[in-house]
Amino acid sequence: MARSLEELQKQYNSAPKDMGKGGPMRGPGGRGRRGGMQQGKPKDMKNTVKRVFSYIGKYTGLIVVALLCMAIRTVTEVLGTYMLTPIVNYIAKREKTGVLLSIFQRLQLQDNHFMVYLLFLLGVLGVIYLCSILTSYAQSRIMLSVSQNALARIRKDLFDKLQKLPLQFYDTRSNGDIMSRFINDVDNIGVMLDNMILSLLSGVFTLIFTAAMMIKLNAWLSLISFAFVPLFLKGGMLIAKKNQKYFRSQQAALGAVNGYIEETVSGQKVVKVFCHEKANEEEFNLLNRDLKKKQMDAIFYGFTFGPIMGNLSMVCYAVTAGVGGILCALGKMASGVGGLTSFLVYSRQFAMPINHISMQMNNVFSALAGAERVFEVMDQEPEAPDKEDAVAPETIRGHVELKNVTFGYVSEKAILKNISLYAKPGQKIAFVGSTGAGKTTITNLLNRFYDIWEGEITIDGINIMDMKRDVLRQNIAMVLQDTHLFTGTVMENIRYGRPDATDEDVIAAAKTASAHSFIMRLSDGYNTLIEGDGTNLSQGQRQLLNIARAAISHAPILVLDEATSSVDTRTERHIEHGMDRLMKDRTTFVIAHRLSTVRNADAIMVLENGEIIERGSHAELLEMKGRYYTLSAGGTDADFDKPE
Repeated sequence: MARSLEELQKQYNSAPKDMGKGGPMRGPGGRGRRGGMQQGKPKDMKNTVKRVFSYIGKYTGLIVVALLCMAIRTVTEVLGTYMLTPIVNYIAKREKTGVLLSIFQRLQLQDNHFMVYLLFLLGVLGVIYLCSILTSYAQSRIMLSVSQNALARIRKDLFDKLQKLPLQFYDTRSNGDIMSRFINDVDNIGVMLDNMILSLLSGVFTLIFTAAMMIKLNAWLSLISFAFVPLFLKGGMLIAKKNQKYFRSQQAALGAVNGYIEETVSGQKVVKVFCHEKANEEEFNLLNRDLKKKQMDAIFYGFTFGPIMGNLSMVCYAVTAGVGGILCALGKMASGVGGLTSFLVYSRQFAMPINHISMQMNNVFSALAGAERVFEVMDQEPEAPDKEDAVAPETIRGHVELKNVTFGYVSEKAILKNISLYAKPGQKIAFVGSTGAGKTTITNLLNRFYDIWEGEITIDGINIMDMKRDVLRQNIAMVLQDTHLFTGTVMENIRYGRPDATDEDVIAAAKTASAHSFIMRLSDGYNTLIEGDGTNLSQGQRQLLNIARAAISHAPILVLDEATSSVDTRTERHIEHGMDRLMKDRTTFVIAHRLSTVRNADAIMVLENGEIIERGSHAELLEMKGRYYTLSAGGTDADFDKPE
């Protein structure tokens, strides 16, 4: 049955939530839910503006030059309009007057012909507009350079901070929400730095200079034009506010459509297996029609701004022209017909900065709200720094011990309760139990992805809290149930486990993981390019590369989170031989879901509700005829994660 439009909108535009009582919003390695974009004004505008401008502070010299160019451009645009006065007056009366006549005479251009003086006036006008064009170009180029340099620094700081954040940050936020800060929010900051700031300042300067020239030409006509200012401001703000509302609705609807398409495309196998095509079409049609309606509203109201404000401007223009014409007829217009012509152009230009400023303010607020979201990530607490006296052992043998460990993802609920176990170097320890028992959580604590509440975890007798985190993780190799490959060659993906490994080391690791044969069958062997998280490989092949990545590491401790769960039975048999070689002389922790995986473990830990309820070898646990015996169906191969 297809979901309703309200249900779809709620699901595909839901904001990321904090951890609930049952643990993180998504498990380690999961994708999480897609978060909606935050809109509206920034909560702390003063601090946000200060931080944004701190990124362009080092370019003060360039900004001053850009401001100077903006001022020159504004003045030349205003002067260009004013040049209409002598040109029109000369055409009307053929009378040379004013400052330009003096310049004309000093240049010894004594010809009294009409066209000579007119061409001179037009030449001056051309020089003025050329200055305007050049300064406008220089201003745009300078601010583009400043803004892009600032954006590069913002993206670098944001990315660097993401590398330092704890895993808990990613477990409580969706990937889509984090990416929106990198793309949408940072781009909005760039638009603001590129255009909006200087555009607003230019609008203010233009408004001031235009008003001054209007008063100079005729104070009474200026009062008429100024009387329309409140109407322009109120109308512009109302239209902008209305348009912003529709624009936000359009963006939310677009996000829902994109999210639905992404999810449906990535889940096509499931869609086809359960014959859900018809329901998907119905749901998509709901979202698509909703997007169409909201886009039409947004575009329509966006287009209304120009005509409405243009008509208001024309009303102002008509009233001013009518009164100005009467003043000219009565001889009360000192600057004559040319002055009235310039004044009417100014009256049209006067409304433009007001409308532009009222429109831009909403965009500035949205950009600052995006900047606030970016700075929110930058202000997150990074992983706790290593202690000043943290140790970095040169060699680790792999003696691991957990002593009365208690831990939970949220303070209200403990996931692990008083867990104690040990593993001697070279031993294989397996964890079995139903889903949610705490198996993966134990391996996360070994790496200090999270810090325990109570108890102690030691490696070779050293508390991992007293060990440098980088050294700790370099000595623990992991093969996760969810595979992840990076864009690059097969060789580079395996070498990810040890960057200084030689090509021979990579090939040896691939052979250990039984991956060498399939790699050699690829189009370019070890130089085959992997894209899109290995979409050109089968799930089993991706897992084999992950195992090879762990094999190339010299880490004495190995964590396998059901490493063979994604391969077929034949491939699994090959991997088991490779795993035996991989686990030799390494302390290995195996999260097992099938009995065949744990038969040869030195010790098996049976977890339920965060507690170890049984422990021993395979044979010993079967003799107990307890929970392990039940899970293994009396000794036959079984799925330990299967609910009772």
